[in-house]
Amino acid sequence: MSSLVFEHLSYSWPDGSVALSNISGAFGDGRTGLVGRNGTGKTTLLRLASGELSPTSGRIVADGAVAGLPQGIGLDTQRRVADVLGVARALDAVRAIERGDVATERFDQVGEDWDIEARARAALAEAGLDASTLDRTVGELSGGEAVLAALAGVRIQRPAVTLLDEPTNNLDRSARQRVHALVRTWPGTLLVVSHDLELLEIMDHTAELRDGVLTVFGGPYSAWLSHLAEHQRAAVKAETHARKELAREKRERREAETRIARRARSGRAAADSMPKILAGARRRAAEVTAGRQRTEARAAEDAAREAADVAGRRVRDDAVAVFDLPDPQLPRGRRIATLADAQRSWVVEGPERVALVGANGAGKSTLLETMRRGGEGASPRGSLHSDRVGYLPQRRDGMNGDASAAEAVRAVAPNLPERDLRNRLAQFLLRGAAADRPVRSLSGGERFRAQLAVLLLADPAPDVLLLDEPTNDLDVETVDQLVGALEAYGGALVIVSHDDVFLRRLAPDLVLAVSHGSLTETTLE
Repeated sequence: MSSLVFEHLSYSWPDGSVALSNISGAFGDGRTGLVGRNGTGKTTLLRLASGELSPTSGRIVADGAVAGLPQGIGLDTQRRVADVLGVARALDAVRAIERGDVATERFDQVGEDWDIEARARAALAEAGLDASTLDRTVGELSGGEAVLAALAGVRIQRPAVTLLDEPTNNLDRSARQRVHALVRTWPGTLLVVSHDLELLEIMDHTAELRDGVLTVFGGPYSAWLSHLAEHQRAAVKAETHARKELAREKRERREAETRIARRARSGRAAADSMPKILAGARRRAAEVTAGRQRTEARAAEDAAREAADVAGRRVRDDAVAVFDLPDPQLPRGRRIATLADAQRSWVVEGPERVALVGANGAGKSTLLETMRRGGEGASPRGSLHSDRVGYLPQRRDGMNGDASAAEAVRAVAPNLPERDLRNRLAQFLLRGAAADRPVRSLSGGERFRAQLAVLLLADPAPDVLLLDEPTNDLDVETVDQLVGALEAYGGALVIVSHDDVFLRRLAPDLVLAVSHGSLTETTLE
């Protein structure tokens, strides 16, 4: 049995802002999908569990070793795959001994891992990679292959607890399916942060981090959604009933006050015809009775108000980002962009939408880059016929990490009044401290919204948006908002995405498959 336990865990950023407060929860054997709105602290929780961050207070108890995917897998292109798998030291020692090197340190390096090469090749094969991958470098792999190799390396370590943060981001359909297959047979405790609905569907449990509370549900994402919907229906019904009870208690209190006032008037009229001593006694008795009735009515109303407030807090009112895209009002016939390979070209006119699809490493991001640079580069290539361009790269590191979202927007819209700037950032759910924190300290979803705010609040507004995997790091609700905004956008779109559901919702006018130098018209599956 393996487990991971959080006990009253809290963490604050260096600037003092609170990321997590008094989080408690436990995860046992099996697969758990960790969900929650962007910015709730899911990635921070995993970084604390891995030891990358140290909690401000509370503690983490893991039954055995904890491992996860290393950061920046694809960045160190000269690194050997054997190093990614964590087997290079033992593997090199075994191979040296086989060549006749019998130095003592070689045997120490091998330890008990005489079968390390066979185990490494088996792990690669299980991940859907060729055995020869072991002797290649990361730079020779696609992004998806690098992630799969890293997953194979984690499997070889045999950790009791495994942490995965968005493991299918940027992966093509084939690589995603192989990650899903690996996860289905993952041993020990597996905690996965993901917005990949297919991946969340193969989880044994679903955990949600919301409003500083970690709750765990037994079942996959769809079962959790059904449970949540049922719970919310009951919560709304309970709140409606509680509000009606509050209205009734208010009405009864008003009626009680009316009765008390009438009795007081009647008492004063009757007192005029009786002795003063008797009248005074009756007045005092009436005042005591009226005071008691007022107290009882006030207490009943206060109790009803508290019950209504408690019921109301059980009803979710999650804020959603509002992406209010500007309308550049492009005429239908205006040429905006050209895409071409060695055989033919395609012209994008007016507010047309183009989707670029294809396997990892096929050149989709490179094609967007050539468009942004002005059409330079090998086939396939693209060129723009407008200088009003918004570009969202796949890697969200295009902004100055030390600058805040407010500062970044101020740089591209210097004439936007401060109050309007703050209001517009609030629509992107970047409020208060979040708008003023360094971008590098924001969550993945917050960084995306900050970068999108810079694109969309720029003055003048862009005629065309070049978006590379725009749904990475976004929760389901934010994706819905993005789809709605893009559907209403009056400019041209060129979008790279592996998310077929997202692309189908946008109904692109043209779908081009990119494949190592060529472009082919295709349809979405």
